[in-house]
Amino acid sequence: MVTTLTGIPVSRQKTIFGEMDEFAKQIEKTLHVTIVTREEEIRVIGEDGPCERAKSVLTTLMALAERGSEINIQNVNYTLSLAKEHDEDSVLAVDSDLICHTINGKPIKPKTVGQKKYVDNIRDNMITFGVGPAGTGKTYLAMAMAVTAFKNDEVNRIILTRPAIEAGEKLGFLPGDLQQKVDPYLRPLYDALFQIMGAESFNKNMEKGLIEVAPLAYMRGRTLDNAFIILDEAQNTTPAQMKMFLTRIGFGSKVVVTGDRTQKDLPSDQISGLDVASKVLSDIEGIAFSALTSADVVRHPLVQKIVSAYEAYEEKTKAGKTRNSQFGRPVRVRRPAKPSDGEE
Repeated sequence: MVTTLTGIPVSRQKTIFGEMDEFAKQIEKTLHVTIVTREEEIRVIGEDGPCERAKSVLTTLMALAERGSEINIQNVNYTLSLAKEHDEDSVLAVDSDLICHTINGKPIKPKTVGQKKYVDNIRDNMITFGVGPAGTGKTYLAMAMAVTAFKNDEVNRIILTRPAIEAGEKLGFLPGDLQQKVDPYLRPLYDALFQIMGAESFNKNMEKGLIEVAPLAYMRGRTLDNAFIILDEAQNTTPAQMKMFLTRIGFGSKVVVTGDRTQKDLPSDQISGLDVASKVLSDIEGIAFSALTSADVVRHPLVQKIVSAYEAYEEKTKAGKTRNSQFGRPVRVRRPAKPSDGEE
C-alpha cells in the first residue's frame, strides 16, 4: 500500500523529519514502513495498517509544528506509542495545555496523557498525590503550577519541603547554619524555581518570606493558610510525618505531594508514609492520586528504558519471592547432639 500526504512545504518536512531524518527513520523502524519525499509530497509505503498509522503520526507532528511546538525524539516516540492505540489526538490535547513560561520564554506543558491528568488533578483538588518514577515531571510540573497560582494571586506564598537526609533529618553533624545544612537536600527545588521564576525574582520573594524552602521537620506546629505547598520525596516520610504534614493545611491552600516508591531511603523495616496515605486517603473527596509510569518519563529516552528495565526486574524478583513463599519451605538441618560428659 502507498499512502500520500501532499502540500507539505520542504521546510515543514525538515521540522517533522528531524536532523539527518532522525524522526523519519524512527517512524520507519517502529512501524516497518518506508517514507519517501518528493518536493511537497510525502509517500508512506508498507502494509495497510502501519501505513495508516504512519500517516496519522506524521499528521499529528505537522499539527504540533504548526502550533510552534518543539518536535523532539521524545514526543515522536510518544506519538508512535499512542498510534498503536489509535489515540494520536491525545497528543494535541496534551500539547494545548500551557501552564506557564520559564524565565527564558520556554513554554511549560504536560507532555504525556499521564502528566495532563496529573496537572488537571492539581487544578481540581485541594490535595494531589503525584506518584511515579524519576523523570516523569512530578516536581517540575507541581512547581510550575505553584508559580502560576502565585503570580495569579490565587495564593499568597509558596512553601516547598522535603525530608532531609533520608528520613531521619539528622542535620546537626553538618557544618554551617540551618540554611547551609539543608541547602544540599533542597537544591533540586531551588533549581526548578530558578528556571521558572528567575534567580532575581526568586531571591526577592525569598527575602519577603513569600517563598519558603525548608525541611519537613520544621513544618511541625504550623498552620499553612493561603499557600501552595509542595512536599517532595514523600516516599521518605514516616506515617507520623505524613500525618503531621497533611494536618498543617489551612484555608485557601493547595497541596501537592510527590514521591517515587522505588527510591525509598527508609530503613527496610520502616513503612513509608506515602504508602500509608495511599491506602488511608484514597476515597476522600478533594484528594486525588495520579499514578505516573515509565510511559510518562520525559527525560532522555535512555532514562525511560532504564526505568522500564528496573520495573521489569523488580516485578520478576517480586514474583520469584511470591512463588518461594507459596511453595518453598525452609530446609531444617538437624545438628548432631553434643556428646554428654564422659561420652566419646
